[in-house]
This record gives sequence, structure tokens and C-alpha cells, in this order.
Amino acid sequence: MSPKSRLYTLVKAWKNKPFQEVRDACGDPWLGLSSQALEEHQSWSKRQAIGHEPIFNCKGTKLTGTLFRPLLTSNDMQLLRLFMEGLDSISYWYRSGRFIPGILPIPAHALASSKYIDALSDLILNSRLPVGLVTLGIQTLPDSKLEDSCKEGLLRMRRLGVLVHLLQFSGGVEQLHWVQELQMEGVHLDMALVRQQELPMELLSQLQRSRTQIYASNLTLVKDLENASLMQVDHCYGGLMMPPLSRHQMLQINDSRIAKAIFSLHPHPQPNQNGDK
Repeated sequence: MSPKSRLYTLVKAWKNKPFQEVRDACGDPWLGLSSQALEEHQSWSKRQAIGHEPIFNCKGTKLTGTLFRPLLTSNDMQLLRLFMEGLDSISYWYRSGRFIPGILPIPAHALASSKYIDALSDLILNSRLPVGLVTLGIQTLPDSKLEDSCKEGLLRMRRLGVLVHLLQFSGGVEQLHWVQELQMEGVHLDMALVRQQELPMELLSQLQRSRTQIYASNLTLVKDLENASLMQVDHCYGGLMMPPLSRHQMLQINDSRIAKAIFSLHPHPQPNQNGDK
């Protein structure tokens, strides 16, 4: 065997190692880590799924993170396999010299399950990623009977250096209580809902005073970008900014060209020489 062949074999084995470690550590079939699920995962990896949605600062001049969309619609059997895929992508970017944080959505009932928390902890520890690159996105608040278990699960994630965001934030009192009690690092506002009912500026100011980052999601109209600017949000993402990409395409994003590309397709909300927008 030539040296080049041996190197290829070593690199391939090293790349696949984290998934094997996780299977050995937490291989309950109901968690989605059966041999069949692992084969599906490997097939998924080869397809380079278009599922990473880029997130930018409000001006569109800097890439600030990604949202792994496949986890938004995953079922219980797919959850850990897709979580592995998300972690593997963040590791891929990190090894390639790009510090790109990833938001991995997780349903509340999984955070309330000790078995899921054990499995997620093993996955995160095996990834060996630095603090700040992995964020859990809570999709909705749990039922009242799962509240204590969910908070305990989130605290365990916190001890690993994982950040926490609340997706689908609408400004409700209970949601605000969770954000403040758990000191979440970010909340995500659906701009399609903001078009229908604007959030009170005092609520946004309260979030900013608590150093909670505000994300404007689902930007599809130029009006959404205008609203996000008026609300002084910290981050924006959606079809208006850039569609989901594969993990390799994410590496090709050049910060210095982002704003030019975005606003060449979507004009600034400023009057032109004729006074029209």
C-alpha cells in the first residue's frame, strides 16, 4: 500500500470516528442510533444536504452563524442523527479555519428526557468544539409538567458551554420569563408575524439591556429588512438574505462581498433620485 493510500485510509477512519464513538456510548435504538440509522446518516453526509441557513448581522456585512434547518422538522428517530450532522458541519468549518457558530434546534420534550440529554452530552463532548460554536435552539416552551425536567436538561447543557436560544419568540410573558431565568443568549423573531403585529419597543429594549441578542428570522420582503433595521436587531436571516446552503458552500461565503451581493438584489430602503423607494 502506498503512503498516499495509507493517509487516505487514516483520514477516512478519523472522520468517521466521532459517529462510532457516539454509537458505542449511547446506542439505544429508540434514540435513532441503530445500524440502519447510521447507514442513513452516512448516506445523508455524502449528499451534502442543502440545510444550513446563513445568518448575518443586520447590515448584511458579516456572516455571524447558521441555523441547521433539517432539525426543525425532525422526528424522534431522526433527532440524534441530524444533531450529529449539524455538529459534524460545525467541526468541518472549524477544521477549515472558519469560526462559524451553529444553531441546532431541539424540541422541548427531548430536553426534558435524561436519555436524550445523556446522548446530546456525549455528542457535544466527542465533537471537542470550543465554547461558543454550539447553540441549542428551543423550538417551543414545554408543557407545564415538563418544565422542571426541561430546565434541568438545559442547565446540564450549560455546563458543557452550550449557548441557548429561544426560537419563535413572540414576546409572551411566559417566554420572557424563561429567557430571563435561563439567561438565554438569543431570541428569534419571525418577521412575517411582526408585519401583522409589531412588538413593543420597551420589550426589545428590555431584551437588549439583558444582553440578549435579537435575531430577525424569515426575512422574505424588503419591508422585513426595513422593520429589522428599525427594531435594531442584531442578526438577520431568511430568503431575502441568502437561501440555505450545503456545508461546503458555507465556506465559500466571503464577508467582504456579502452586503454587495444582498443589496444588489434587494435595494436599500432609501429614496432614489426621483424620490421613490
